[in-house]
Amino acid sequence: MRGIASTFGIRNRIEKMKTNLIQKYNIAGPRYTSYPTVPYWDNSSFSLQKWKETLQRSIKESNHKDGISLYIHLPFCESMCTFCGCNKRITKRHEVEQPYIKAVLKEWNLYCELFKERPRIKEIHLGGGTPTFFSTANLEFLIKGILRRAIVAEDHEFSFEGHPNNTTKEHLQTLYDLGFRRVSYGIQDYNPVVQKAIHRIQPFENVKKVTEWAREIGYTSVGHDIIFGLPFQTLDHIKTTIEKTKELLPDRLAFYSYAHVPWIKGNGQRGFKKEDLPSAEEKRIQYETGKEMLSSIGYEEIGMDHFALRTDSLYKAMENEELHRNFMGYTTTKTQAMIGLGISSISDSWYGFAQNVKGLEEYYHLINNNIIPVYRGHILNEEDEVIRRHILNLMCHFKTSWKDKELYFNELPDALIRLKEMEADGLITIEDKTISVTAKGHPFVRNICMAFDLRLQKDKPETQLFSMTI
Repeated sequence: MRGIASTFGIRNRIEKMKTNLIQKYNIAGPRYTSYPTVPYWDNSSFSLQKWKETLQRSIKESNHKDGISLYIHLPFCESMCTFCGCNKRITKRHEVEQPYIKAVLKEWNLYCELFKERPRIKEIHLGGGTPTFFSTANLEFLIKGILRRAIVAEDHEFSFEGHPNNTTKEHLQTLYDLGFRRVSYGIQDYNPVVQKAIHRIQPFENVKKVTEWAREIGYTSVGHDIIFGLPFQTLDHIKTTIEKTKELLPDRLAFYSYAHVPWIKGNGQRGFKKEDLPSAEEKRIQYETGKEMLSSIGYEEIGMDHFALRTDSLYKAMENEELHRNFMGYTTTKTQAMIGLGISSISDSWYGFAQNVKGLEEYYHLINNNIIPVYRGHILNEEDEVIRRHILNLMCHFKTSWKDKELYFNELPDALIRLKEMEADGLITIEDKTISVTAKGHPFVRNICMAFDLRLQKDKPETQLFSMTI
């Protein structure tokens, strides 16, 4: 009995320690899909001309090496999901499809005119919104129009986001025939109460059907997105969702925290009260329980919030230290240049960022006047580029180093001072000019990156800009 009591006491101390860490580090912070993060872009020194110059430089450097990535934003949805933070247009009128696609293709042509040679495409991702809102004929028209002015890399990866309720077998087959081999489905949670709250009602049978269709057709990677910390969500809901996930065993999973940012995302999230949401401690338990369950059925943790089977390319990219992170999240294809097409899309030339206008009418107006529809951005200075590499290293590989003198920056000693407390808490180790994030520190990687974020440190926001880190 003494041994059992001793084990119970140790577990209690571990749980108390974890709770204390949550309380200590659960602050608002960026998700670091870029550095600098969007609220800290220097728009005053940005211009469309400067953006074009950085992109031309990047295309010249990367076209014969990595190629480029394309993100195409397809914003239309038939109904509003209240958890969603994406830029979308709610409509049931499908006559909006063709004008939008024609505008996107015209935007692509405006970019192609900047380049001296045909761009080599390594990656295409269709996001939204709901890409499967669009008919197969219109999606085929879009992709063929894009590829008409490009060269496709041999090792390309094309992927899209599908809604389980409206993705048809024809969608999957058409996109497969166009070169798509990866699809991800937004699941969120299988509990009817939670689904009703977030206005995303989709039976397990629908998910099973589209997952099996994709595999029958030949897709090599099927992904599911699951969210914890949703309104009215409990630990039992998480357990049930992962048990059902076990039945389908998708190749990869995004298992991430609901970002409650009603001051940014508007009406959908404003309908939830604080008491409707799980507490920070409840969210931690949801995450750790889910992570443990996923591990028990063969999933490996990839970076932050992502999991994959060992057979999936995302796991192999992590093993080979080829994992990359950009505005689309984690990716196996590291390209220097990423062009975002469509409203609100963000582009990355490695030397600069640019975001398109968010309004559909303004987007059409600029495109019709042969103007690339960028409205804000940031040109990185030398310090930004160094910090960006450190943050990418931490987010993708859970370690970074300044043994290479090019990765040293003047404020590094200050960043190391900010990290001392995290080192004392066992979240990181610092030795031989290298920072390594411990397994205990993985859930706090956003906090660790914040120590390097000089723009955030120099100008801490007076109002909340970001979701909570836990």
